[in-house]
Amino acid sequence: MNTARIGVDIGGTFTDLVLFGDNGETFFTKVPSTPAKPEQAVLTGIKRITDTAGLDVSKVTEVVHGTTVGSNTLLQKVGAKTGLITTKGFRDVLEIGRVRTPTMFDLSWEKAVPLIARRYRLEVNERSTADGRILKPLDENEIIKIGEFFTREGVESVAICFLNSYRNPENEQRALELMHKHFPNIYVTASVSVLPEIREYERTSTTAVNAYVLPSLRAYFARLESGLKEIGVSAPLLISNSNGGLSSAEMAQEKPVFFISSGRSAGVVGAGRLGEAMGEKDLVVFDMGGTTASASLIHKGELARANEYEFRAGISTPSRFIKAGGYLMRVPTVDVAEVGSGAGSIARIDEGGLMHVGPLSAGADPGPVCYGIGGHSPTVTDANVVLGFLPASLAGGTMDLDVEGARAAIKRDLADPLKLSIEDAAFGIREVANINMARTIKAVTVERGVDPRHFTLLAFGGSGPVHACDLARTLGIRRVIFPKSPGVFTATGMLAAKVERYFLRPLNGFLDQLPVEQVNQLLGDMRSEAVTLLAEEGYKESQIDFNFEADLRFKGQDFELPIALPENVTEAHRESLRAAFRDAYKAIYGYASEDSVEIVNIRLNASGNSGNRLKFVAQRPEPSDAQPATRKIYFSRDDQWLDTPIYERSTFQGGVAGPLIIQSPDTTIVIPPRAQADLDAFGNVVATLA
Repeated sequence: MNTARIGVDIGGTFTDLVLFGDNGETFFTKVPSTPAKPEQAVLTGIKRITDTAGLDVSKVTEVVHGTTVGSNTLLQKVGAKTGLITTKGFRDVLEIGRVRTPTMFDLSWEKAVPLIARRYRLEVNERSTADGRILKPLDENEIIKIGEFFTREGVESVAICFLNSYRNPENEQRALELMHKHFPNIYVTASVSVLPEIREYERTSTTAVNAYVLPSLRAYFARLESGLKEIGVSAPLLISNSNGGLSSAEMAQEKPVFFISSGRSAGVVGAGRLGEAMGEKDLVVFDMGGTTASASLIHKGELARANEYEFRAGISTPSRFIKAGGYLMRVPTVDVAEVGSGAGSIARIDEGGLMHVGPLSAGADPGPVCYGIGGHSPTVTDANVVLGFLPASLAGGTMDLDVEGARAAIKRDLADPLKLSIEDAAFGIREVANINMARTIKAVTVERGVDPRHFTLLAFGGSGPVHACDLARTLGIRRVIFPKSPGVFTATGMLAAKVERYFLRPLNGFLDQLPVEQVNQLLGDMRSEAVTLLAEEGYKESQIDFNFEADLRFKGQDFELPIALPENVTEAHRESLRAAFRDAYKAIYGYASEDSVEIVNIRLNASGNSGNRLKFVAQRPEPSDAQPATRKIYFSRDDQWLDTPIYERSTFQGGVAGPLIIQSPDTTIVIPPRAQADLDAFGNVVATLA
């Protein structure tokens, strides 16, 4: 091995690293996350994994990174003190939103508090028309007075969003220039640089999120890049974005709103690549880590994607049917549903005597009680330890588990108050967590009109394989696939991703009336821009894939569906685009109108393919006659404690009926009674449930 790429995924409990050598060698490691300074775990892990591989750090050619810094900033509400400058009359657009609630009859629902306090949402007397004419030019003195006010108030970051600026950005860009010139210590985000698209609320919300998380993301990436240089890594740093692609660290520092779901989507991309290699076209992708669990769908070989995402408490999802529950970001994203129910989720009893699991997590600090590093409240991990599902140590033997400490915490906080045995209380924690996670799978299947029973569950994450078979049974899924090294699969997925750039042009009109020449001119301009920008990252035009889409909707509707667009549009494409749109609309909503079709935007996803992406190839372990150990495991209230064989993943040959445990340094696979565990040609463990 002469050179290598490294994938890094920061989770709530562990930071996972995968090293992929130029000859196909792979190494992985897990180190405890360092929430206060996430880059420390990354740097520690890189030094450890390169030492294990016997590779000098100077030979690392690329570091691919997924981070939860952006999502945690939103979740914990610890972003910058942020201001908004907008057109007179639009100060309250963040409050008004979409004038709807996510669920009609939920009387307990509370509207999300805007990220920008009303005191810091200020108006200027400028105006542009819907066709881009300047009715009122910008009064520059207004901007300077606002900047002075923000400075006195300690505002750190400012969003600028003017009415119709997507049509004519002149006023907005001038405001941006003035803020940069007179107030260089304030971070500024202009909406036209993030989302040059129609709709005031969506554009304002996306820009506000970008401004809110920008200082923390920029500071983090600056510290990480500096730390990489200090340990001798001179390779470029690429960041996994919400769409599962890769972007430069410079772009992530300018447009962090595109990276809020960084990392999580990479696992889905890796699952898609693995499914493609295996010939598995219908997969439910399930990822459970220490803080959250997420699910996504691969249907007919295609990843589910969307052009907007709403970050909120409970389940976060890009669902077209659930709106207005949180902070909207209109950015390309893998369609992933996520719930705050991970291995570190804390179990508690509410005032009414009911058990809850999550969304509060013990994380990496203080961690679950069984870690013995200060955790006090029982978690899902503690329950799994008490029930025997987990081994005596985790992370390749680097972390010994305190079983008696976990038992004592569950007894004190749950078993005694509920008058249950410790085992029943622990099993209750597991059941509640499983129900929470089943909601995420239903959110991307049943709520999309898809029957999960016709799909195979692909499970990964540090704790996904511990719960996957129980979830599959709950949902009627009969096959579960566990990839090689599932505990670090998200980091692996990053190494399978491509560098991507996104481009958007507003284009309003009816599909059957739009001048073809105008469309092709826009497509050509976007293509040229993509070639120029990707050339800066080392990609020749022949290495770039261009994927164009048109946002289409029926006349008078508010929201669109993306439809694939050819690179060169002809008159003949009008009807084929209309037919494709009607088919997509009917697949989602169950019917399709005969009304006229409008086009709203044209999009381009340009991806650079260097040929060095990780590939999944057929492989089987060497023959082994290793005999399993055994330990008692509490599988259910009916089965209770069963003597269960414990296999090592490296020597497992398949063909074993459950119950059994397959363990490896990165995770533990639980195969329950009345199930069969086999090994396929790619080295994946495949469980078949009766």
